[in-house]
Amino acid sequence: MKTKVPHNFGGLPEEFSSYRNSEIVVLPIPFDNTSSWLKGADRGPEAIIEASKNMELYDIETNSEVYKMGIFTLKPLTDSGSKKMVDKAYRQVGKLLDDGKFIVSLGGEHTVSLGPIKAHAEKFNDMSILHLDAHSDRRDSYEGDKLSHACVMARAKEVIAYSAQRTASKKDSIVSVGIRSMDSSELKNIKGQKIFYASGIYKSKNWIKEAVKRLTRNVYVTIDLDVFDSGIMPSTGTPEPGGLNWYQVIDLLEAVAVNKNIIGFDVVELCPSQNKAPDFLAAKLIYKLLSLKFG
Repeated sequence: MKTKVPHNFGGLPEEFSSYRNSEIVVLPIPFDNTSSWLKGADRGPEAIIEASKNMELYDIETNSEVYKMGIFTLKPLTDSGSKKMVDKAYRQVGKLLDDGKFIVSLGGEHTVSLGPIKAHAEKFNDMSILHLDAHSDRRDSYEGDKLSHACVMARAKEVIAYSAQRTASKKDSIVSVGIRSMDSSELKNIKGQKIFYASGIYKSKNWIKEAVKRLTRNVYVTIDLDVFDSGIMPSTGTPEPGGLNWYQVIDLLEAVAVNKNIIGFDVVELCPSQNKAPDFLAAKLIYKLLSLKFG
Protein backbone atom coordinates (compact mmCIF):
# COMPACT_ATOMS: atom_id res chain seq x y z
CA MET A 1 0.00 0.00 0.00
CA LYS A 2 1.39 3.41 -1.01
CA THR A 3 2.32 5.66 1.92
CA LYS A 4 0.33 8.89 2.08
CA VAL A 5 2.57 11.92 1.50
CA PRO A 6 2.07 14.77 4.02
CA HIS A 7 0.39 17.82 2.54
CA ASN A 8 3.07 20.45 2.99
CA PHE A 9 5.82 22.00 0.93
CA GLY A 10 8.15 19.15 0.00
CA GLY A 11 5.83 16.46 1.37
CA LEU A 12 7.97 16.39 4.51
CA PRO A 13 7.46 14.18 7.57
CA GLU A 14 6.78 15.74 10.98
CA GLU A 15 10.47 15.60 11.89
CA PHE A 16 11.25 18.22 9.25
CA SER A 17 7.97 20.15 9.05
CA SER A 18 6.90 21.13 12.58
CA TYR A 19 6.92 24.82 13.48
CA ARG A 20 9.25 24.36 16.42
CA ASN A 21 11.85 22.40 14.42
CA SER A 22 11.71 24.57 11.27
CA GLU A 23 13.92 27.53 10.40
CA ILE A 24 11.91 28.14 7.22
CA VAL A 25 8.20 28.92 6.96
CA VAL A 26 6.12 28.76 3.77
CA LEU A 27 3.14 31.13 3.82
CA PRO A 28 0.48 30.48 1.14
CA ILE A 29 -1.56 33.57 0.20
CA PRO A 30 -4.18 32.40 -2.34
CA PHE A 31 -5.46 35.82 -3.37
CA ASP A 32 -6.56 36.99 -6.83
CA ASN A 33 -8.57 40.17 -6.68
CA THR A 34 -7.08 42.48 -9.34
CA SER A 35 -5.66 40.24 -12.10
CA SER A 36 -6.30 42.08 -15.34
CA TRP A 37 -6.40 39.19 -17.83
CA LEU A 38 -6.35 35.51 -16.86
CA LYS A 39 -7.77 34.62 -13.45
CA GLY A 40 -6.64 31.73 -11.28
CA ALA A 41 -3.58 32.96 -9.34
CA ASP A 42 -5.46 32.15 -6.15
CA ARG A 43 -4.95 28.47 -7.05
CA GLY A 44 -1.21 28.98 -7.38
CA PRO A 45 -0.07 28.23 -3.81
CA GLU A 46 -1.93 24.92 -3.68
CA ALA A 47 -0.55 23.89 -7.08
CA ILE A 48 3.00 24.70 -5.96
CA ILE A 49 2.65 22.72 -2.74
CA GLU A 50 1.16 19.76 -4.59
CA ALA A 51 3.97 19.80 -7.18
CA SER A 52 6.63 20.14 -4.48
CA LYS A 53 5.76 16.71 -3.12
CA ASN A 54 7.38 15.25 -6.24
CA MET A 55 10.77 16.96 -5.90
CA GLU A 56 14.03 15.23 -5.12
CA LEU A 57 15.17 16.86 -1.88
CA TYR A 58 18.88 16.65 -2.63
CA ASP A 59 20.14 19.69 -4.53
CA ILE A 60 22.96 18.80 -6.91
CA GLU A 61 24.55 22.21 -7.43
CA THR A 62 24.84 23.07 -3.73
CA ASN A 63 25.37 19.47 -2.55
CA SER A 64 22.81 20.12 0.16
CA GLU A 65 19.49 18.97 1.62
CA VAL A 66 17.96 22.19 2.86
CA TYR A 67 14.78 20.47 4.04
CA LYS A 68 16.76 19.19 7.04
CA MET A 69 16.68 22.75 8.40
CA GLY A 70 12.93 22.27 8.68
CA ILE A 71 10.26 23.77 6.42
CA PHE A 72 6.91 24.48 8.06
CA THR A 73 3.89 25.18 5.85
CA LEU A 74 1.27 27.49 7.32
CA LYS A 75 -2.43 27.28 6.57
CA PRO A 76 -3.43 29.58 3.66
CA LEU A 77 -3.94 33.22 4.56
CA THR A 78 -7.20 34.49 3.07
CA ASP A 79 -9.30 37.65 2.95
CA SER A 80 -11.68 39.36 0.54
CA GLY A 81 -10.14 42.80 -0.09
CA SER A 82 -6.66 43.92 -1.16
CA LYS A 83 -6.03 46.22 1.80
CA LYS A 84 -7.24 43.66 4.32
CA MET A 85 -5.05 41.02 2.70
CA VAL A 86 -1.96 43.23 2.66
CA ASP A 87 -2.47 44.18 6.30
CA LYS A 88 -3.10 40.59 7.38
CA ALA A 89 0.01 39.32 5.57
CA TYR A 90 2.07 42.15 7.07
CA ARG A 91 1.04 41.20 10.59
CA GLN A 92 1.55 37.47 10.01
CA VAL A 93 5.01 37.88 8.49
CA GLY A 94 5.99 40.28 11.28
CA LYS A 95 5.16 37.65 13.89
CA LEU A 96 7.15 35.02 12.00
CA LEU A 97 10.16 37.33 11.75
CA ASP A 98 9.94 37.98 15.49
CA ASP A 99 10.17 34.19 15.94
CA GLY A 100 13.37 34.17 13.90
CA LYS A 101 11.90 32.37 10.88
CA PHE A 102 12.92 32.75 7.24
CA ILE A 103 9.71 33.29 5.26
CA VAL A 104 8.72 32.25 1.76
CA SER A 105 5.38 33.74 0.68
CA LEU A 106 3.39 32.10 -2.11
CA GLY A 107 0.95 34.05 -4.29
CA GLY A 108 -1.56 34.64 -5.51
CA GLU A 109 -1.42 37.85 -7.52
CA HIS A 110 1.58 40.13 -7.08
CA THR A 111 -0.26 42.45 -4.67
CA VAL A 112 0.29 39.87 -1.92
CA SER A 113 4.00 40.78 -1.88
CA LEU A 114 3.31 44.13 -0.22
CA GLY A 115 2.60 42.74 3.25
CA PRO A 116 5.81 40.68 3.44
CA ILE A 117 7.84 43.54 1.93
CA LYS A 118 6.56 45.97 4.55
CA ALA A 119 7.27 43.55 7.40
CA HIS A 120 10.82 42.89 6.20
CA ALA A 121 11.50 46.60 5.63
CA GLU A 122 10.63 47.30 9.25
CA LYS A 123 12.80 44.44 10.51
CA PHE A 124 15.92 44.98 8.40
CA ASN A 125 17.87 48.18 7.86
CA ASP A 126 19.49 48.88 4.50
CA MET A 127 17.00 46.72 2.57
CA SER A 128 16.65 46.61 -1.18
CA ILE A 129 14.25 44.63 -3.37
CA LEU A 130 15.26 42.40 -6.26
CA HIS A 131 12.19 42.39 -8.49
CA LEU A 132 12.02 39.69 -11.18
CA ASP A 133 9.13 40.29 -13.55
CA ALA A 134 8.00 40.75 -17.14
CA HIS A 135 6.25 43.98 -16.14
CA SER A 136 7.60 47.02 -14.34
CA ASP A 137 4.47 47.26 -12.10
CA ARG A 138 5.07 50.93 -11.40
CA ARG A 139 1.72 52.48 -12.36
CA ASP A 140 0.42 54.82 -9.69
CA SER A 141 -3.00 53.20 -10.12
CA TYR A 142 -4.67 50.82 -12.54
CA GLU A 143 -8.39 50.86 -13.25
CA GLY A 144 -8.71 53.23 -10.29
CA ASP A 145 -7.02 50.82 -7.87
CA LYS A 146 -3.74 51.77 -6.15
CA LEU A 147 -3.44 48.22 -4.82
CA SER A 148 -3.67 46.57 -8.23
CA HIS A 149 -1.07 43.98 -9.17
CA ALA A 150 0.07 46.50 -11.81
CA CYS A 151 1.05 48.96 -9.04
CA VAL A 152 2.87 46.69 -6.62
CA MET A 153 6.35 48.14 -7.18
CA ALA A 154 5.05 51.70 -6.95
CA ARG A 155 3.63 50.84 -3.53
CA ALA A 156 6.78 48.91 -2.56
CA LYS A 157 8.86 51.97 -3.41
CA GLU A 158 6.76 53.97 -0.95
CA VAL A 159 7.24 51.31 1.72
CA ILE A 160 11.02 51.26 1.51
CA ALA A 161 11.18 55.05 1.14
CA TYR A 162 9.39 55.28 4.49
CA SER A 163 11.75 52.67 5.92
CA ALA A 164 14.76 54.63 4.68
CA GLN A 165 13.44 57.77 6.35
CA ARG A 166 12.79 55.87 9.58
CA THR A 167 16.30 54.38 9.67
CA ALA A 168 18.07 57.41 8.16
CA SER A 169 19.31 55.14 5.36
CA LYS A 170 19.79 56.52 1.86
CA LYS A 171 20.50 53.20 0.15
CA ASP A 172 17.12 51.46 -0.09
CA SER A 173 16.23 50.64 -3.68
CA ILE A 174 14.40 48.41 -6.13
CA VAL A 175 16.30 46.61 -8.86
CA SER A 176 14.01 45.18 -11.55
CA VAL A 177 15.13 42.37 -13.86
CA GLY A 178 13.54 40.81 -16.95
CA ILE A 179 11.21 43.72 -17.76
CA ARG A 180 9.70 43.70 -21.23
CA SER A 181 6.28 45.31 -20.84
CA MET A 182 5.19 48.63 -19.36
CA ASP A 183 2.99 51.69 -19.82
CA SER A 184 4.56 55.02 -20.77
CA SER A 185 3.19 56.56 -17.56
CA GLU A 186 5.62 54.38 -15.61
CA LEU A 187 8.75 55.92 -17.13
CA LYS A 188 8.83 58.73 -14.59
CA ASN A 189 9.02 56.17 -11.78
CA ILE A 190 11.99 54.27 -13.19
CA LYS A 191 15.68 54.91 -12.66
CA GLY A 192 17.49 53.61 -15.73
CA GLN A 193 20.44 52.07 -13.90
CA LYS A 194 18.16 49.99 -11.69
CA ILE A 195 16.08 48.31 -14.38
CA PHE A 196 17.41 45.50 -16.54
CA TYR A 197 15.23 45.00 -19.60
CA ALA A 198 15.04 41.49 -21.04
CA SER A 199 16.21 42.75 -24.43
CA GLY A 200 19.35 44.20 -22.83
CA ILE A 201 20.01 41.05 -20.84
CA TYR A 202 20.18 39.00 -24.03
CA LYS A 203 22.87 41.35 -25.37
CA SER A 204 24.96 41.70 -22.21
CA LYS A 205 27.61 39.50 -20.63
CA ASN A 206 27.88 41.48 -17.40
CA TRP A 207 24.25 42.11 -16.50
CA ILE A 208 24.27 39.88 -13.41
CA LYS A 209 27.34 41.59 -11.96
CA GLU A 210 25.79 45.00 -12.63
CA ALA A 211 22.43 44.02 -11.10
CA VAL A 212 24.01 42.63 -7.93
CA LYS A 213 26.19 45.72 -7.55
CA ARG A 214 23.08 47.91 -7.34
CA LEU A 215 21.58 45.97 -4.44
CA THR A 216 22.14 46.82 -0.78
CA ARG A 217 23.41 44.30 1.77
CA ASN A 218 19.98 42.98 2.80
CA VAL A 219 17.89 41.84 -0.16
CA TYR A 220 14.23 40.84 -0.34
CA VAL A 221 13.46 38.94 -3.55
CA THR A 222 10.06 39.09 -5.24
CA ILE A 223 9.60 36.77 -8.22
CA ASP A 224 6.68 37.13 -10.59
CA LEU A 225 6.84 33.89 -12.57
CA ASP A 226 6.15 35.69 -15.83
CA VAL A 227 9.81 36.80 -15.68
CA PHE A 228 10.43 33.43 -17.35
CA ASP A 229 9.87 33.06 -21.06
CA SER A 230 6.29 32.01 -21.75
CA GLY A 231 7.62 28.91 -23.53
CA ILE A 232 8.62 27.38 -20.18
CA MET A 233 6.18 29.34 -17.99
CA PRO A 234 2.86 29.66 -19.84
CA SER A 235 0.84 29.41 -16.61
CA THR A 236 0.65 33.07 -15.62
CA GLY A 237 -2.11 35.65 -15.77
CA THR A 238 -0.17 37.89 -18.17
CA PRO A 239 2.37 35.82 -20.17
CA GLU A 240 4.93 37.76 -22.21
CA PRO A 241 7.32 36.44 -24.90
CA GLY A 242 11.05 37.07 -24.72
CA GLY A 243 11.58 36.21 -21.07
CA LEU A 244 14.49 34.71 -19.18
CA ASN A 245 15.38 31.03 -19.11
CA TRP A 246 15.89 28.82 -16.07
CA TYR A 247 19.67 29.17 -15.81
CA GLN A 248 19.67 32.93 -16.31
CA VAL A 249 17.37 33.30 -13.30
CA ILE A 250 19.29 30.75 -11.22
CA ASP A 251 22.66 32.33 -12.04
CA LEU A 252 21.33 35.69 -10.90
CA LEU A 253 19.91 34.28 -7.67
CA GLU A 254 23.15 32.41 -6.98
CA ALA A 255 25.17 35.62 -7.38
CA VAL A 256 22.83 37.43 -5.00
CA ALA A 257 23.02 34.59 -2.45
CA VAL A 258 26.83 34.62 -2.56
CA ASN A 259 27.32 38.39 -2.40
CA LYS A 260 24.33 39.63 -0.40
CA ASN A 261 22.09 38.60 2.49
CA ILE A 262 18.75 37.32 1.19
CA ILE A 263 16.30 38.05 4.02
CA GLY A 264 13.11 36.60 2.50
CA PHE A 265 11.32 36.09 -0.78
CA ASP A 266 8.02 35.48 -2.50
CA VAL A 267 6.96 33.67 -5.65
CA VAL A 268 3.73 34.89 -7.23
CA GLU A 269 1.40 34.83 -10.24
CA LEU A 270 1.26 31.11 -10.98
CA CYS A 271 -2.04 30.54 -12.77
CA PRO A 272 -2.18 26.73 -12.92
CA SER A 273 -3.61 24.73 -15.79
CA GLN A 274 -3.64 21.07 -16.85
CA ASN A 275 0.05 21.45 -17.70
CA LYS A 276 1.85 20.58 -14.47
CA ALA A 277 5.39 21.45 -15.64
CA PRO A 278 5.05 25.17 -14.72
CA ASP A 279 3.78 24.18 -11.25
CA PHE A 280 6.86 22.03 -10.76
CA LEU A 281 9.13 24.80 -12.09
CA ALA A 282 7.74 27.14 -9.42
CA ALA A 283 8.21 24.56 -6.65
CA LYS A 284 11.73 23.72 -7.82
CA LEU A 285 12.60 27.43 -8.02
CA ILE A 286 11.60 27.92 -4.39
CA TYR A 287 13.61 24.92 -3.23
CA LYS A 288 16.58 25.99 -5.35
CA LEU A 289 16.60 29.49 -3.88
CA LEU A 290 16.41 28.05 -0.37
CA SER A 291 19.33 25.77 -1.26
CA LEU A 292 21.33 28.73 -2.56
CA LYS A 293 20.55 30.73 0.57
CA PHE A 294 21.32 28.03 3.12
CA GLY A 295 23.20 25.30 1.26
